[in-house]
Amino acid sequence: MSEDIKDAPVYSIPLSYRKMENMHIVFWLLKDISWCMIWKPLGVAMIFPTLIISIVIAWRTRQFMSELCHNVAISLWITANSYWMISEFFHFDMLTIWGAVTYKHLALIPFVSGLLILAYYYIWYHPRHKETEEIM
Repeated sequence: MSEDIKDAPVYSIPLSYRKMENMHIVFWLLKDISWCMIWKPLGVAMIFPTLIISIVIAWRTRQFMSELCHNVAISLWITANSYWMISEFFHFDMLTIWGAVTYKHLALIPFVSGLLILAYYYIWYHPRHKETEEIM
């Protein structure tokens, strides 16, 4: 093992946080399986624990800019994904808003917002804070 790796700071996650993150994955998978199987009540119900836990994870990691940006992007992804699922469940996804834009396309707002947060981190923040000891 190189000296750089041995002397690098260690990022550890408390066990209670890790358990919450693992449950988050279970809820997310249940939400997406419900979407795939068109189980509307379970799919809609799973939005809440999935999104709430992702927001709590983002809040708990806010002291690390890399973690915060990635976790906020995940929360926005879940928001977009959940809206898209609801639009399909309740059959308004293909209704036209204007021109070729449908209600499903509104999911692009949180998707692109998450992408912009990551772009901010990788293009602006990270290059200017290379000396900051963080995860990335």
